[in-house]
Amino acid sequence: MENTQTQIPESKNPFPFNNLFLIKGYATGKNDIGYYLLCIASAMLGYLVFQTILVYPLISAATSNGISMEAILKDPNILFNPDAIGINRSLLLALMMGMFVFTLLFFALALKYFQKKPLSSVITGFEKIRWKRYFFSFSIWGTLIVILTVVSYLISPNEIELKFDFPKFIILFLVSVIFIPIQTATEEILFRGYLMQGFGQIFKNGIAPLIITSLIFGLMHGTNPEVKTHGILIMMPYYILFGAFLGILTLLDEGSELAMGIHCANNLVSAILICSKSSVLQTDSIFYTTIENPGAEFLSWIVMALICFFILFKKYKLSNWKLIIR
Repeated sequence: MENTQTQIPESKNPFPFNNLFLIKGYATGKNDIGYYLLCIASAMLGYLVFQTILVYPLISAATSNGISMEAILKDPNILFNPDAIGINRSLLLALMMGMFVFTLLFFALALKYFQKKPLSSVITGFEKIRWKRYFFSFSIWGTLIVILTVVSYLISPNEIELKFDFPKFIILFLVSVIFIPIQTATEEILFRGYLMQGFGQIFKNGIAPLIITSLIFGLMHGTNPEVKTHGILIMMPYYILFGAFLGILTLLDEGSELAMGIHCANNLVSAILICSKSSVLQTDSIFYTTIENPGAEFLSWIVMALICFFILFKKYKLSNWKLIIR
Protein backbone atom coordinates (compact mmCIF):
# COMPACT_ATOMS: atom_id res chain seq x y z
CA MET A 1 0.00 0.00 0.00
CA GLU A 2 1.26 3.47 -0.87
CA ASN A 3 2.40 5.70 1.98
CA THR A 4 -0.07 8.26 3.27
CA GLN A 5 0.47 11.45 5.25
CA THR A 6 0.98 11.05 8.97
CA GLN A 7 0.69 14.01 11.32
CA ILE A 8 3.14 13.82 14.23
CA PRO A 9 1.63 15.12 17.49
CA GLU A 10 3.58 18.25 18.46
CA SER A 11 3.96 17.03 22.04
CA LYS A 12 5.79 13.92 20.80
CA ASN A 13 7.76 15.51 17.97
CA PRO A 14 11.48 15.92 18.82
CA PHE A 15 12.15 17.76 15.53
CA PRO A 16 11.59 21.43 14.66
CA PHE A 17 9.16 20.40 11.86
CA ASN A 18 5.86 18.60 11.41
CA ASN A 19 6.74 17.90 7.78
CA LEU A 20 8.15 14.40 7.21
CA PHE A 21 10.15 15.60 4.20
CA LEU A 22 11.89 18.35 6.15
CA ILE A 23 12.38 15.99 9.10
CA LYS A 24 14.11 13.47 6.84
CA GLY A 25 16.60 16.10 5.73
CA TYR A 26 17.17 17.10 9.35
CA ALA A 27 17.59 13.56 10.69
CA THR A 28 19.58 11.96 7.86
CA GLY A 29 23.32 12.16 7.30
CA LYS A 30 25.70 15.00 8.12
CA ASN A 31 24.12 18.42 7.99
CA ASP A 32 26.84 20.95 8.71
CA ILE A 33 26.80 23.82 6.21
CA GLY A 34 30.19 22.76 4.87
CA TYR A 35 28.76 19.49 3.62
CA TYR A 36 25.93 21.32 1.86
CA LEU A 37 28.39 23.65 0.16
CA LEU A 38 30.52 20.66 -0.85
CA CYS A 39 27.60 18.81 -2.44
CA ILE A 40 26.38 21.92 -4.28
CA ALA A 41 29.93 22.52 -5.53
CA SER A 42 30.10 18.90 -6.69
CA ALA A 43 26.87 19.28 -8.67
CA MET A 44 28.15 22.50 -10.26
CA LEU A 45 31.45 20.79 -11.06
CA GLY A 46 29.66 17.96 -12.86
CA TYR A 47 27.67 20.48 -14.88
CA LEU A 48 30.73 22.55 -15.78
CA VAL A 49 32.88 19.52 -16.63
CA PHE A 50 30.40 18.29 -19.22
CA GLN A 51 29.70 21.82 -20.48
CA THR A 52 33.43 22.35 -21.01
CA ILE A 53 33.66 19.06 -22.93
CA LEU A 54 30.54 19.95 -24.91
CA VAL A 55 31.47 23.49 -25.92
CA TYR A 56 34.42 22.55 -28.15
CA PRO A 57 32.50 20.38 -30.68
CA LEU A 58 29.70 22.97 -30.71
CA ILE A 59 32.16 25.78 -31.43
CA SER A 60 33.71 23.65 -34.14
CA ALA A 61 30.29 23.02 -35.70
CA ALA A 62 29.40 26.71 -35.49
CA THR A 63 32.63 27.97 -37.08
CA SER A 64 32.34 25.32 -39.79
CA ASN A 65 28.88 26.69 -40.50
CA GLY A 66 30.20 30.23 -40.98
CA ILE A 67 29.68 31.67 -37.50
CA SER A 68 32.59 33.76 -36.23
CA MET A 69 34.06 33.53 -32.73
CA GLU A 70 33.11 37.17 -32.27
CA ALA A 71 29.45 36.29 -32.86
CA ILE A 72 29.71 33.34 -30.45
CA LEU A 73 31.24 35.49 -27.70
CA LYS A 74 28.57 38.12 -28.23
CA ASP A 75 25.75 35.58 -28.04
CA PRO A 76 26.86 32.21 -26.50
CA ASN A 77 23.27 30.90 -26.77
CA ILE A 78 23.81 30.60 -30.51
CA LEU A 79 25.72 27.37 -29.77
CA PHE A 80 22.42 25.84 -28.65
CA ASN A 81 20.62 26.76 -31.86
CA PRO A 82 20.90 23.62 -34.00
CA ASP A 83 19.87 25.35 -37.22
CA ALA A 84 22.43 28.12 -36.75
CA ILE A 85 25.38 25.81 -36.10
CA GLY A 86 24.26 23.11 -38.53
CA ILE A 87 23.78 20.19 -36.15
CA ASN A 88 20.99 17.62 -35.84
CA ARG A 89 18.33 18.85 -33.40
CA SER A 90 17.94 15.59 -31.50
CA LEU A 91 21.71 15.18 -31.23
CA LEU A 92 22.01 18.66 -29.73
CA LEU A 93 19.16 17.87 -27.33
CA ALA A 94 20.96 14.73 -26.15
CA LEU A 95 24.20 16.67 -25.67
CA MET A 96 22.45 19.42 -23.71
CA MET A 97 20.73 16.89 -21.47
CA GLY A 98 24.08 15.18 -20.89
CA MET A 99 25.06 18.09 -18.66
CA PHE A 100 22.34 17.07 -16.22
CA VAL A 101 23.46 13.44 -16.25
CA PHE A 102 26.89 14.56 -15.05
CA THR A 103 25.34 17.02 -12.58
CA LEU A 104 23.21 14.31 -10.97
CA LEU A 105 26.07 11.80 -10.95
CA PHE A 106 28.54 14.15 -9.24
CA PHE A 107 25.88 15.30 -6.77
CA ALA A 108 24.71 11.77 -5.90
CA LEU A 109 28.29 10.61 -5.26
CA ALA A 110 29.03 13.60 -3.02
CA LEU A 111 25.73 13.13 -1.18
CA LYS A 112 26.47 9.46 -0.53
CA TYR A 113 30.14 9.55 0.34
CA PHE A 114 30.56 12.98 1.94
CA GLN A 115 27.19 13.77 3.49
CA LYS A 116 26.18 10.14 4.11
CA LYS A 117 22.68 10.62 2.74
CA PRO A 118 20.89 8.26 0.33
CA LEU A 119 19.54 9.96 -2.80
CA SER A 120 15.99 8.96 -1.84
CA SER A 121 16.25 11.11 1.30
CA VAL A 122 16.16 14.28 -0.81
CA ILE A 123 13.29 12.99 -2.94
CA THR A 124 10.67 11.84 -0.43
CA GLY A 125 9.91 11.95 3.27
CA PHE A 126 8.74 8.37 3.16
CA GLU A 127 10.60 5.07 3.18
CA LYS A 128 10.18 4.47 -0.55
CA ILE A 129 9.75 6.76 -3.55
CA ARG A 130 6.05 6.94 -4.43
CA TRP A 131 6.20 6.31 -8.16
CA LYS A 132 2.41 6.18 -8.57
CA ARG A 133 2.29 9.84 -7.59
CA TYR A 134 5.03 10.66 -10.10
CA PHE A 135 3.22 9.04 -13.02
CA PHE A 136 -0.20 10.37 -12.01
CA SER A 137 0.95 13.99 -11.88
CA PHE A 138 2.87 13.42 -15.13
CA SER A 139 -0.33 12.21 -16.82
CA ILE A 140 -2.41 15.15 -15.54
CA TRP A 141 0.06 17.86 -16.61
CA GLY A 142 0.87 16.12 -19.90
CA THR A 143 -2.83 15.84 -20.74
CA LEU A 144 -3.37 19.53 -20.02
CA ILE A 145 -0.50 20.48 -22.35
CA VAL A 146 -1.89 18.26 -25.13
CA ILE A 147 -5.39 19.72 -24.74
CA LEU A 148 -4.09 23.30 -24.77
CA THR A 149 -1.93 22.68 -27.85
CA VAL A 150 -4.67 20.92 -29.85
CA VAL A 151 -7.26 23.58 -28.97
CA SER A 152 -4.81 26.33 -29.94
CA TYR A 153 -4.17 24.59 -33.26
CA LEU A 154 -7.88 24.25 -34.01
CA ILE A 155 -8.59 27.87 -33.08
CA SER A 156 -5.56 29.43 -34.82
CA PRO A 157 -4.27 27.04 -37.52
CA ASN A 158 -2.43 29.94 -39.16
CA GLU A 159 -0.31 30.47 -36.06
CA ILE A 160 0.52 26.82 -35.35
CA GLU A 161 1.99 24.74 -38.15
CA LEU A 162 1.84 20.95 -38.29
CA LYS A 163 5.39 19.75 -39.05
CA PHE A 164 5.22 16.06 -38.22
CA ASP A 165 8.15 14.12 -39.71
CA PHE A 166 7.97 10.50 -38.54
CA PRO A 167 11.68 9.51 -38.83
CA LYS A 168 12.83 12.68 -37.08
CA PHE A 169 10.04 12.38 -34.51
CA ILE A 170 11.02 8.82 -33.51
CA ILE A 171 14.59 9.93 -32.80
CA LEU A 172 13.33 12.94 -30.85
CA PHE A 173 10.95 10.74 -28.87
CA LEU A 174 13.68 8.28 -27.88
CA VAL A 175 16.13 11.02 -26.90
CA SER A 176 13.45 12.86 -24.92
CA VAL A 177 12.23 9.79 -23.04
CA ILE A 178 15.78 8.83 -22.08
CA PHE A 179 17.25 12.20 -21.12
CA ILE A 180 14.52 14.67 -20.15
CA PRO A 181 13.36 12.69 -17.07
CA ILE A 182 16.98 12.87 -15.85
CA GLN A 183 17.16 16.62 -16.50
CA THR A 184 13.92 17.41 -14.69
CA ALA A 185 14.66 14.99 -11.83
CA THR A 186 18.03 16.66 -11.33
CA GLU A 187 16.44 20.10 -11.01
CA GLU A 188 13.75 18.83 -8.64
CA ILE A 189 16.23 16.93 -6.49
CA LEU A 190 18.41 20.02 -6.15
CA PHE A 191 15.76 22.72 -5.75
CA ARG A 192 12.64 21.13 -4.24
CA GLY A 193 14.66 18.46 -2.46
CA TYR A 194 18.17 19.26 -1.31
CA LEU A 195 17.95 23.06 -1.04
CA MET A 196 14.44 22.94 0.41
CA GLN A 197 15.66 20.67 3.20
CA GLY A 198 18.87 22.64 3.67
CA PHE A 199 17.18 26.02 4.04
CA GLY A 200 14.57 24.32 6.23
CA GLN A 201 17.27 23.51 8.74
CA ILE A 202 18.32 27.16 8.84
CA PHE A 203 14.86 28.73 9.13
CA LYS A 204 13.02 25.87 10.92
CA ASN A 205 9.95 26.24 8.70
CA GLY A 206 8.84 25.64 5.13
CA ILE A 207 7.86 29.17 4.09
CA ALA A 208 11.35 30.68 3.84
CA PRO A 209 12.78 27.64 1.94
CA LEU A 210 9.80 27.77 -0.43
CA ILE A 211 10.38 31.45 -1.24
CA ILE A 212 14.17 31.18 -1.50
CA THR A 213 14.24 28.06 -3.69
CA SER A 214 11.56 29.52 -5.98
CA LEU A 215 13.60 32.70 -6.45
CA ILE A 216 16.80 30.73 -7.11
CA PHE A 217 14.93 28.50 -9.55
CA GLY A 218 13.78 31.58 -11.44
CA LEU A 219 17.24 33.15 -11.51
CA MET A 220 18.82 29.91 -12.74
CA HIS A 221 16.56 30.11 -15.81
CA GLY A 222 17.36 33.76 -16.42
CA THR A 223 19.68 33.00 -19.35
CA ASN A 224 17.05 31.02 -21.28
CA PRO A 225 16.32 32.35 -24.80
CA GLU A 226 12.69 33.03 -23.83
CA VAL A 227 13.85 35.69 -21.36
CA LYS A 228 15.77 37.54 -24.07
CA THR A 229 12.86 37.27 -26.51
CA HIS A 230 9.90 38.06 -24.27
CA GLY A 231 11.53 40.08 -21.50
CA ILE A 232 12.30 39.53 -17.86
CA LEU A 233 8.97 40.97 -16.65
CA ILE A 234 7.05 38.14 -18.31
CA MET A 235 9.37 35.17 -18.00
CA MET A 236 10.83 35.59 -14.51
CA PRO A 237 7.42 35.63 -12.77
CA TYR A 238 6.59 32.47 -14.75
CA TYR A 239 9.74 30.64 -13.66
CA ILE A 240 9.41 31.79 -10.05
CA LEU A 241 5.72 30.88 -9.84
CA PHE A 242 6.40 27.51 -11.45
CA GLY A 243 9.05 26.88 -8.78
CA ALA A 244 6.63 27.99 -6.05
CA PHE A 245 3.87 25.77 -7.45
CA LEU A 246 6.17 22.73 -7.40
CA GLY A 247 7.51 23.71 -3.98
CA ILE A 248 4.03 23.97 -2.44
CA LEU A 249 3.15 20.52 -3.76
CA THR A 250 6.41 19.11 -2.38
CA LEU A 251 5.74 20.47 1.12
CA LEU A 252 2.04 19.58 1.19
CA ASP A 253 2.74 16.03 -0.03
CA GLU A 254 5.92 15.64 2.06
CA GLY A 255 7.92 14.55 -0.97
CA SER A 256 8.82 15.75 -4.45
CA GLU A 257 7.21 12.96 -6.50
CA LEU A 258 4.27 15.09 -7.67
CA ALA A 259 6.59 17.98 -8.55
CA MET A 260 8.96 15.67 -10.42
CA GLY A 261 6.11 14.24 -12.50
CA ILE A 262 4.76 17.68 -13.44
CA HIS A 263 8.20 19.06 -14.30
CA CYS A 264 9.02 16.03 -16.44
CA ALA A 265 5.71 16.23 -18.30
CA ASN A 266 6.15 19.97 -18.85
CA ASN A 267 9.54 19.56 -20.54
CA LEU A 268 9.09 16.18 -22.21
CA VAL A 269 5.60 16.64 -23.67
CA SER A 270 6.40 20.20 -24.74
CA ALA A 271 9.63 19.08 -26.43
CA ILE A 272 7.92 16.46 -28.57
CA LEU A 273 4.68 18.37 -29.12
CA ILE A 274 5.43 22.01 -29.92
CA CYS A 275 8.40 24.26 -30.57
CA SER A 276 8.91 27.95 -31.31
CA LYS A 277 11.76 30.17 -32.43
CA SER A 278 12.56 31.18 -28.85
CA SER A 279 12.14 27.76 -27.22
CA VAL A 280 15.13 26.74 -25.11
CA LEU A 281 14.79 23.24 -26.60
CA GLN A 282 14.82 23.40 -30.39
CA THR A 283 13.30 20.08 -31.46
CA ASP A 284 11.70 18.31 -34.41
CA SER A 285 8.33 18.53 -32.67
CA ILE A 286 4.90 17.76 -34.08
CA PHE A 287 3.83 21.41 -34.12
CA TYR A 288 5.71 24.65 -34.68
CA THR A 289 4.25 27.98 -33.57
CA THR A 290 5.10 31.02 -35.66
CA ILE A 291 3.45 33.65 -33.46
CA GLU A 292 4.12 33.78 -29.72
CA ASN A 293 1.96 35.50 -27.14
CA PRO A 294 3.78 35.18 -23.78
CA GLY A 295 1.06 37.02 -21.86
CA ALA A 296 -1.66 34.63 -23.04
CA GLU A 297 0.65 31.65 -22.48
CA PHE A 298 1.29 32.81 -18.91
CA LEU A 299 -2.44 33.07 -18.22
CA SER A 300 -2.95 29.62 -19.76
CA TRP A 301 -0.26 28.25 -17.45
CA ILE A 302 -2.01 29.74 -14.41
CA VAL A 303 -5.27 28.04 -15.41
CA MET A 304 -3.43 24.73 -15.95
CA ALA A 305 -1.71 25.03 -12.57
CA LEU A 306 -5.04 25.69 -10.81
CA ILE A 307 -6.71 22.72 -12.50
CA CYS A 308 -3.78 20.43 -11.76
CA PHE A 309 -3.54 21.56 -8.14
CA PHE A 310 -7.28 21.04 -7.62
CA ILE A 311 -7.09 17.47 -8.96
CA LEU A 312 -4.05 16.60 -6.83
CA PHE A 313 -5.52 18.40 -3.80
CA LYS A 314 -8.66 16.26 -3.99
CA LYS A 315 -6.98 12.96 -4.83
CA TYR A 316 -4.23 13.11 -2.21
CA LYS A 317 -6.06 15.28 0.38
CA LEU A 318 -3.35 17.95 0.43
CA SER A 319 -5.14 20.10 2.99
CA ASN A 320 -2.63 20.30 5.85
CA TRP A 321 -1.14 23.77 5.31
CA LYS A 322 0.71 23.47 8.63
CA LEU A 323 3.18 21.29 6.73
CA ILE A 324 4.41 24.51 5.07
CA ILE A 325 4.11 26.85 8.06
CA ARG A 326 6.09 24.58 10.40
